[in-house]
Amino acid sequence: MKEQKSTPNLALYTTLGCHLCEQAEALIFAAVGATVRPVEITDDVELLERYAIRIPVLRRGDTGEELDWPFDAAAVRRLLHGEKRGVDPI
Repeated sequence: MKEQKSTPNLALYTTLGCHLCEQAEALIFAAVGATVRPVEITDDVELLERYAIRIPVLRRGDTGEELDWPFDAAAVRRLLHGEKRGVDPI
């Protein structure tokens, strides 16, 4: 029997009315079929200071690794699989 990998806990730092955040959430779902836990940054002063000009930001709960917008489906998959983007060989 194959062991199934579970999707890590994903948080999407966002705010109400952020159209880029809506795009990011749709992209994440389309890319990996994962849902994210939206985190409203305006509810917390520290989060607002940290993410105000960076949102949307996707964060893995288990590693703390973050992915700033703009990102694509490949970047989301790399984040989920714990892969770092290396330098392309010349």
